[in-house]
Amino acid sequence: MKPKVLLSRKWPAPCEERLSRDYDVTLNDADVALSAAELRAAMDSYDAVCVTVTDTVGADVIHKNQRARIIGNFGVGVNHIDLDAAKAAGVAVSNTPDVLTEATADMAITLMLSAARRSSEGERQLRRGAWESWTPTHLLGRGLRGKTLGIIGMGRIGQEVARIAQTAFSMKIVYYNRSEKPGGERLGTVAEVMERADVVSLHVPGGAGTDGLIGAEELALLGPEGMLINTARGTVVDEPALIAALQEGKLGSAGLDVFAQEPHVPEELRVLENVVLAPHMGSAVVETRVAMGMMVADALDAHFAGREIPNRLV
Repeated sequence: MKPKVLLSRKWPAPCEERLSRDYDVTLNDADVALSAAELRAAMDSYDAVCVTVTDTVGADVIHKNQRARIIGNFGVGVNHIDLDAAKAAGVAVSNTPDVLTEATADMAITLMLSAARRSSEGERQLRRGAWESWTPTHLLGRGLRGKTLGIIGMGRIGQEVARIAQTAFSMKIVYYNRSEKPGGERLGTVAEVMERADVVSLHVPGGAGTDGLIGAEELALLGPEGMLINTARGTVVDEPALIAALQEGKLGSAGLDVFAQEPHVPEELRVLENVVLAPHMGSAVVETRVAMGMMVADALDAHFAGREIPNRLV
């Protein structure tokens, strides 16, 4: 009998086809997020449960006597999964690192360019028929060439953003990271990066250690001409402080792909012209999303074959 596997959301077709071939799979064709009660029931009914960032898998979902012995996470970040509870229950958790690096870095650069050149603002103006004429001062933006880019979290994605920024725009790189990394000047604190940089891009994982890392004080250091880019986790930034800084001109602009309470995006952010907003689509490239799903499938294959699970976190 094939192991029973649940996918909590709709996955790219090649991934669903592979898993349907190898396992007794339940697909989520409606693509609606599952409740905690539904996830807990799934842990009791399936041999493996495959989740995404939209699923909160806490201690109320994970327990010792459940049937599922592996949680395959479609994504790198796992702050939505209680890893301590999984470890205590003897449940393996895997994720999908590396394959998101280029796509997420590209998204950070996209937001950076859009915010700097005010392209989203211009498109909105054009679509509502408000563009009247070309003028020398219409929608003046800022160039990136020669500016200083600050990176908070110099992991794989942060390093790729630094590489693109240096290669394409000759940007100077400063960064904050727990260890030394190639590609820029390492500074001792987040505050130093915020103060030195023209643009700051966030690339730290979400969770207790980084929630609210960027607040009113840090944004004030970045300043009224500064730009904040976030493709990491929405909780890394104090969202009310960010809104206030943008409204009051204490921060120049922002490019956001993630939000504190997704899919809710505060109205105060949505009406601001100096913010570029995207619906958590940093890894939304066909090749990347397929690779993520295949990586989860590889982890399941290893688990059920009794082999070492690739990208195992607990």
